[in-house]
Amino acid sequence: MSKSIEVLDCTLRDGAYINKSEFGTNTIRGILKRLADAKIDIIECGWLKNDPHAEGNSYYHTPSDLKRYLDYKDPQVTYVVMIDFDRYDTKYLTPYDGTSFDAVRVVFPRSKVKEGIEACKRIREKGYKVYCQASNTLGYTDKELLELADEINAFEPEGISVVDTFGAMYPEDLLRILSIVSHNLRPSIRIGFHSHNNQQLSFALSMLFTHYMTGQGREIIIDSSLCGMGRGAGNATTELVTSFLNRKYFGNYDLDLIMNTIDMYMVPCLEKYKWGYSIPNYIAGMYCSHVNNISYLLNRHSASAQEIRSVISSMSPQQRVKYDYDLLEDKYIEDQNKETDDTKSMEALRSILRGRRVLLAAPGKSLLTQKDKVDAYIAKESPVVIGVNAFLPQYEYDYIFIMSRVRYEYAREAYHRQFEKVPKILLSSVKTKGGQDEYIVRYERAIQRGWPHFDNAVICLLRLLDKLGVSDVAIAGFDRFSDVHNESYADPAIPSLSGDEDWDALNAELSEIVSDFEKRVRGRMNLMSITPGSIFKKEP
Repeated sequence: MSKSIEVLDCTLRDGAYINKSEFGTNTIRGILKRLADAKIDIIECGWLKNDPHAEGNSYYHTPSDLKRYLDYKDPQVTYVVMIDFDRYDTKYLTPYDGTSFDAVRVVFPRSKVKEGIEACKRIREKGYKVYCQASNTLGYTDKELLELADEINAFEPEGISVVDTFGAMYPEDLLRILSIVSHNLRPSIRIGFHSHNNQQLSFALSMLFTHYMTGQGREIIIDSSLCGMGRGAGNATTELVTSFLNRKYFGNYDLDLIMNTIDMYMVPCLEKYKWGYSIPNYIAGMYCSHVNNISYLLNRHSASAQEIRSVISSMSPQQRVKYDYDLLEDKYIEDQNKETDDTKSMEALRSILRGRRVLLAAPGKSLLTQKDKVDAYIAKESPVVIGVNAFLPQYEYDYIFIMSRVRYEYAREAYHRQFEKVPKILLSSVKTKGGQDEYIVRYERAIQRGWPHFDNAVICLLRLLDKLGVSDVAIAGFDRFSDVHNESYADPAIPSLSGDEDWDALNAELSEIVSDFEKRVRGRMNLMSITPGSIFKKEP
């Protein structure tokens, strides 16, 4: 007889989004064994994919791929894998023989319920148990939920999960869905809940789900993962869910063993990877947006929370649930490139800077470590000193160039006296109307698309200076980015890039952009770097 409440741990499956499924052989084997020993009811071992299996990876191609990680199959545990209904060819699924996984969870969107059920039928014909996952269940209308219930009743899987794909549900949303689904599904079909923690509600909603569904007399399944490991904001945590069930619903899960598993296998993941609640993930939940949209804006443009919200809110609900990067890029540019008449600003800056030698003081750490070189250059050449996207109190600036709203607000608050004293060159991505000693320039004048990180502040300022007729530019502090925390900037508190960057790839890309710029301005702009470790290779 099955338990009325079961926990499904999805660490190896949902966690695969975080580490590209590269857990390693020992970790996969250890998590599978320890979760079973801790009396977890259902263990999701990973994904089924069309590609061949790689050792130490939780993407499997055939059932035999999983067997190498199962030293012992606990008969009290159901071992499952997941497929996207249209991304795995079931011809690779060998008939069930009891030596590998026992069941398959099939994910399908609301527009593809019938197609999803057809995939389920093919899997059941191979002898496996089948569970259904109705992705973005919040997007279903009441009528669609009734239609879903009819389809599920006709097929009668082991269970179907309500899925809060975007972490957007509030308690009343979950209760609305459960009241319809529970009252219209056959009693034999278990109901599950898979949550995401975008709004810090994952555990709370899991408790609500348990209270409500047990009151309905239903057998239920609660999805969770160790430390909440999962895409974006992650999931309800196995440690919290099992503790709750032990204390309130006579659960018998071994919390000591769960904690020991976290110490042994999850702490190293936490040291290398990042997931969980964050402001950007909260925005994804607020607007029911695919997390890839958020990641794109963070990684490509280091967009602030305000900018992310502005871009996502400009998209239609249908656009948000998908990820069209070309559309997203257009929306980002549209958000940054606000309309403004910059004719007077351009004329004034051209008059001020043309014929002058200019020093760009970028925010890299070498601006402090090599300050003697920078001071010597300033004393000898008397350049116009322009700070780039940041202030340092150790320097006197003639102008400050800012293209980020967050950097503008930070500079104004952190260095108020210096901020008020120094004239500012601002792109329209910051503001469209200038105050005293502020020169507003259209964002589009400073960018050139063609690279993922085309809006690097130093390079944007160089493009603007070229348009202003500046022919002699020195650069200090344009350092290569470092993966060591707080090592990239002279001011360690400065709002900075996403920590998910591939820093070597970013440095290579910026070097490529610089080389392209140098070719374009050859003969009309002389460029050199006066601090070592620069993206620019040319030094005096």
